Amino acid sequence: MAHDHDVLIIGGGPAGLTAGIFTARAGLDTVIVNDGEPLLRRNGHLENYPGFPGGVNSRLLLDMMADQAKRSGCSRQEARIVDLEQASGGFRASTAEDSTVTAQFVVAATKNTVDFLSDIEGLKIRSRGKDFVESDDRGRTGVEGLYAAGRLAMQPYQTIIVAGHGGSVGVAVVEDSDVNFYHDWTAPEGYFTGRGRDVPPGCEEISPEERRDREAESLEVMQTYFANPHPEEPTQHPNVRGKD
Repeated sequence: MAHDHDVLIIGGGPAGLTAGIFTARAGLDTVIVNDGEPLLRRNGHLENYPGFPGGVNSRLLLDMMADQAKRSGCSRQEARIVDLEQASGGFRASTAEDSTVTAQFVVAATKNTVDFLSDIEGLKIRSRGKDFVESDDRGRTGVEGLYAAGRLAMQPYQTIIVAGHGGSVGVAVVEDSDVNFYHDWTAPEGYFTGRGRDVPPGCEEISPEERRDREAESLEVMQTYFANPHPEEPTQHPNVRGKD
């Protein structure tokens, strides 16, 4: 059976977005299905994410991550997955909006929502006040093709940690697929070929001119993001909303 996508990522927070960046860049058809706001939008000002010495607006960072996932090739849907089941060598996800999505691989990257996983045989859920999915360090669960990323995989809820774990899970999906892959790495011209090596799968060499063009584009893009303050305020905790 042909699937709608190679990879379905459930959850559009830092873990899910980062996983999608890696799977899409490796050439896997990747869709991110997100429901509601990622928890990071509640953050007042993110001050421990490497690369931003003065901190960064967390809503801006999420927007940038989402844009990068799109530039990498991910598609995105706003919907709530209510059921996931194994089907025809992959998975079928049903949404509250009465649509279905099929994929060979699934990455569950919700915060602690596990109800949609109740029909998956062999999946182990651990409850410690909140529910988590048991998995190995790379997010692999006891079910072939199903992965858990970020907070759902019992990672500490620190943005850089869940994002990094999402990247590790994304690479695990690529490694478990049929894609010929070594590293996702852009090297200067001659880095491999200058030593008589072929450029490994997933890597590329770029000329000095191409490197300068890409750097110029990155500067232009980043200046656009940081030209003005982000228009949105932090999302308040639901127990506080509505109080005077």
